[in-house]
Amino acid sequence: MKEEQEIKEIEKLFDRLFPINRSITGSGLRKSLAILNEYLPLERFSVKTGTKVLNWTIPEEWRIKEAWLRGPDGEKILDFKDHNLHLLNYSTAIDKNLELEELKEHLHTIASLPDAIPYVTSYYKKRWGFCLPYNKYKDLKEGQYHAYIDSELVEGELNYGHAILPGESDQEILISTYICHPSMANNELSGPLVATFLYNRLRKWKNRRFTYRFVFVPETIGAIAYLAKFGKELVERVYSGMVLTCIGGETNLNYKLSRDENNPIDNIVKHLFTNNDPEGSIRPFTPIYGSDERHYCSPGFNLPVGQMARLVYGYPEYHTSADNRDLISIESLYESVNEVEKVLRALELDGYYLNQFPYGEIKLDQHGLYPDINTRGIDNHFEGKLVRNRNQVNQILTILNYSDAKYSLREIAEKFNQLTRCNISLLELEEMVEILKEKGLLKGPYSKEEAKKI
Repeated sequence: MKEEQEIKEIEKLFDRLFPINRSITGSGLRKSLAILNEYLPLERFSVKTGTKVLNWTIPEEWRIKEAWLRGPDGEKILDFKDHNLHLLNYSTAIDKNLELEELKEHLHTIASLPDAIPYVTSYYKKRWGFCLPYNKYKDLKEGQYHAYIDSELVEGELNYGHAILPGESDQEILISTYICHPSMANNELSGPLVATFLYNRLRKWKNRRFTYRFVFVPETIGAIAYLAKFGKELVERVYSGMVLTCIGGETNLNYKLSRDENNPIDNIVKHLFTNNDPEGSIRPFTPIYGSDERHYCSPGFNLPVGQMARLVYGYPEYHTSADNRDLISIESLYESVNEVEKVLRALELDGYYLNQFPYGEIKLDQHGLYPDINTRGIDNHFEGKLVRNRNQVNQILTILNYSDAKYSLREIAEKFNQLTRCNISLLELEEMVEILKEKGLLKGPYSKEEAKKI
């Protein structure tokens, strides 16, 4: 029932956000942030047009009221009211009659996807234009057309927001996503939706080792603006993190490594994906394409941030009207919340633990962790005990032996797999770790530096 309710809530938020005409600035962006603020406590920020942010400048704010194109017979060929992708994003105003040949210079279409409207932007160079399916484009007749766009570029602002969940440590996990694309499901809404419901999952955790910073920005210029304000703070505090993008498809998770390719989040994902919990694949870091991880991982900041996707950008429907509800499923968004939560749970569990009685092997039976009889049929003597089988005893013995501030729990799990020919992840050691902590036999997790000082 809980699962069904959460799926319904995700669907409800999707339906509210999908029709909104978003861009890197403007009322659609502000409206979207206001709706998200109903689900998590967003602290919202604004940056005025013309403000220098690193080596970029905040552009003018785009405001659009109406846009349409009429054919030679006076009938509307397309209307911004019908689909907001029909208009070139950031298009300047026009009210002009023109012949088809001249008009075509301002029309955008995709022949390989003839029924889809392409998503086209021109943020930093002023131009006007419309977007339409190729099947409609190829049927345009010679004659005079009336292009009308009522828009303006004004001195305004860029908006973004973040929500911070405090933990026991001021070390942070950064979860960043973008909110600037109009009416696209996988490439736009999957990230904000997963981040929003992930926040509410983590909010309910009884204990959080790390502080979690959830960031919602317009892609690229928003991340640049965020780094301009919070970059130094992020360098000091971020332990690891990820950008969520294109995470709504019905495929396995797909992770892009951070710039160093050996940060905590990288190693956790490698470990989990290798051990099929959850299944997924891994891509190397590249600055050539991607999302805001390129800015977080720029050499001046070099934050330990990767990127988590599912249906990775570049799919045929990418940046078109075909990236809609039919391309994804609400259930896949729910599964993304589940699976990213597992990754973060593993990140919380990983760390260095200390055996509180490291001299000799602990007499486990006096703690109810080992049968009090030694027999070939030992598995028959676990009934009613905290530990139910020999495999769990083996886990305990391995955890205690390697909990000396030299091995992380992830490395202990991998040691266990080598010793026993098992294929488990560190998440499967959690139960035994908690039992050992409750018994006073184990403490942690600590950072490596903390463990060495104890």
